[in-house]
Amino acid sequence: AFLTGHTTGPSLNNDKLYKFAYSAEVYVDRVKASLQKSAGYQISSGVDVNLLWRNPDNDDDQLIKITMKDVQVENVNERPAAKNIFKGKSTEKIIGKEYLEALQRPIVLELVRGKVKTFYSYQNEPGFTQNIKRGLASLFQLQLHSGSSREVDISGKCNTTYHVRQDQVTKIKDLDSCEIEKKGFTSHNRILDVSRKATSATVYVLEDSFIKSIKAEENFVFLLNYRRKTGAKIVSKQRLELKSVQAGLGLIAAKQVASVIKTLDPNYVAIPLEAEPVKSECKKCPSLSEHWKSIREHMHPDNLSKAQAAKSFLSFIQNIRKATKEEILKIIRSENKEFLPQVVDAVTSAQTPESLEAVLEFLDFKDASTSVLQERFLYACGFASHPSETLLKSITEKFKGDVANEEIRETLVIVMGALVRKLCDRGGCKLPAVVEAKRLILNRLEKAKKGDNVQMYLLALKNALLPEAIPVLLKYAESGEGPISSLAATALQRYDPSFLTKEVKETMNRIYHQTRKVHEKTVRTTAAAIILNSNPSYMEVKNILLSIGELPMEMNKYMLSMFQDILHFEMPSSKTVRQVLKDMRTHNYDRFSKMGSSSAYTGYITRGPDVSSTYSLDILYSGSGILRRSNMNIHVFDRNTELHAIQVVIEAQGLESIIAATPDEGEENLDSFAGMSAILFDFQLRPVTFFQGYGDLMSKMLSATGDPMNVVKGLVLLTDYLQEIQLQSGPMASAEFLGGLAIDISGGMEFSLWYRESKTNVKNRVAVFIAGNTEVDSFFIKTGMETTLEAETALDFISTVQFSQYPFLVCMQMDRVESPFRTHMTKYESLPSGRRYTARRRKAATLAGNEYPLHQENSNMCKKVFGAKSDSAGSWF
Repeated sequence: AFLTGHTTGPSLNNDKLYKFAYSAEVYVDRVKASLQKSAGYQISSGVDVNLLWRNPDNDDDQLIKITMKDVQVENVNERPAAKNIFKGKSTEKIIGKEYLEALQRPIVLELVRGKVKTFYSYQNEPGFTQNIKRGLASLFQLQLHSGSSREVDISGKCNTTYHVRQDQVTKIKDLDSCEIEKKGFTSHNRILDVSRKATSATVYVLEDSFIKSIKAEENFVFLLNYRRKTGAKIVSKQRLELKSVQAGLGLIAAKQVASVIKTLDPNYVAIPLEAEPVKSECKKCPSLSEHWKSIREHMHPDNLSKAQAAKSFLSFIQNIRKATKEEILKIIRSENKEFLPQVVDAVTSAQTPESLEAVLEFLDFKDASTSVLQERFLYACGFASHPSETLLKSITEKFKGDVANEEIRETLVIVMGALVRKLCDRGGCKLPAVVEAKRLILNRLEKAKKGDNVQMYLLALKNALLPEAIPVLLKYAESGEGPISSLAATALQRYDPSFLTKEVKETMNRIYHQTRKVHEKTVRTTAAAIILNSNPSYMEVKNILLSIGELPMEMNKYMLSMFQDILHFEMPSSKTVRQVLKDMRTHNYDRFSKMGSSSAYTGYITRGPDVSSTYSLDILYSGSGILRRSNMNIHVFDRNTELHAIQVVIEAQGLESIIAATPDEGEENLDSFAGMSAILFDFQLRPVTFFQGYGDLMSKMLSATGDPMNVVKGLVLLTDYLQEIQLQSGPMASAEFLGGLAIDISGGMEFSLWYRESKTNVKNRVAVFIAGNTEVDSFFIKTGMETTLEAETALDFISTVQFSQYPFLVCMQMDRVESPFRTHMTKYESLPSGRRYTARRRKAATLAGNEYPLHQENSNMCKKVFGAKSDSAGSWF
């Protein structure tokens, strides 16, 4: 028995054989489901334990032999015969003769004060059976006094705490602290990622200071952060119960452990107790090219806003991750130009060394004719979920080399900025490639002479969000020319308010109040937004409010609308604004009755227990009724993190000459220009120009078809989560969640001089597919659960302006079409022979279409615009 008088660990009696019953169960299911209906299996066996040797100089150092007997594999839950994959199969048939023999070969443990000092087994045994025996051996590790320590067992080196109460010992293992070699990665943004919670507890019951029973349970729960209903759990249970104590063999007389082992069986070797990594090979998996043929049609450009495209994209990525560089190149080289962009999206998103080498070997940046593919490659790099230093290094090398297309050269540096930020967020700011990229962007910006060059380095900084770039951005915001100043200000707007120092606030106040020079409205309103969003002081708010009335006509209305939005949406600065408005000098009719059509409005798209999302629309016009800037944003946030999901900005300037109107103050010499800029999932894309210069504008107007211009089209990997888990009962488990987005964003701007009307239209077509697979793999059986979720939707933002009178009529519409939404769950158990049990559940729903409410003023104006339209129906240019 445990002779507690002189030992701190279990001590077996001489000449006795302890007979135990052992079982190890595994369950996989939805998080809140009861285990009675879960997929899974159990291994059960008899276990014989006897003492081989006790150190003559130390009672607490002993060798014990453990043997598994009569191994059985069966269902973990009752199944009818037709659904029982084990029916009519012997254990030898299920596991295989060689594996079963290996499993039933004894192991030997050296226990010192209850801890496993050495684990002896046979060298060339299969890893799977070795791990099952390690799982059993780890149960015998135990201490008989309360306290914490770092312990090595099958799970690796883990923080372990013991609680001892009379005849009961509870062992709690902190699984997050375990050091063990395991594969896996997580997504860059927390909102798009998966949360994991893991617990492990083992309860030992002692009788007369002896092991009577052991019950161990380990739980892993995985939840998708943006939809916590989508998730999975793995439960692993072990039980060991003493059935009888019989007479056994005597001890082996020896001084040293080594001589005992030699006497016992010279083939025994000491091997680590922590699990060895194992993976079962896929026997009937299709090759990469076979898989591509089966999904190819879904990846046609015309299908890119359908859920099936996103689903095929994810399955293609999974297969590319297992492929060699040669297999990948074979597909890239044999595909035609319609499908190649989608192939490049998937190969780049796979983010394996082989896929990166393949795509870089294929793309030639010196060849301008393949610029579409180069851009798709670069955008997929910008969206990378867990970029490597090698990727940033490759992009930097390409940027330094010859690049035929100027737009690709700009995109290269913009993507470098995005990769710098992602690597820095993961603690990689000091990596050589990151240091080199930061230095290159900042040095080249300093030396840049041409406006275009300055803009591309500023766009890179807008993605990188480096704290050390703030002084540079301030310099360009305050002293740069129009577009450059505007870009630097919007880059500062993307920083977390905690980075915006006193110096930033002072500069923004100077820009807004024009204390050093005259600035364009777009820059001034951005400066005001930065001040009001970063914990403004009473005086800062008061001075901005007092300026309303002294500003250009439309800017008065825009600033007023911004304050009303802060109050209506209860933004952080709303308290200070309310305090300032108690003063009648700031809060009076004259100030709050300014006419105009510009506006700013924020509202909720969804408010949920997991995440909420908001949309904001703000539109700024010039005094003559022509659009200066329209800005649509969608933000998603939870309690701790925010994700800038979409931003589409349409900017125009210098268009007054078309309608023979007078430009606003400070904007007399602006070149005619209209363009569009987008941020997608925190990544600033390269802006698109509709027209530049008066001649370009006139030719586009006369040949305008009204067709929207494509801003971004492609496939994006949003959620990318893989964790491999070593279960303490022996098997390997894995949880994989992938979320793909098929997206098509286009925007257009139309003029009709005849009707003195202009129209901007932004169309967002998206389809989402999320696939989760949680699996336990024990060479002879796989059990798991697959969950999928798919949705398709379209969001249109249209603004119509009639500038035949003042104040001109503006109608903004933001519509979402009705959206199908489907979820699907499959639980399975399968044997290598192909025998399989599955249980399925499906749900389908349609989210009704919705026209998002903007402010009342807008609704009134839309009635007028569409009322006027029906009187004078006609065609557009």
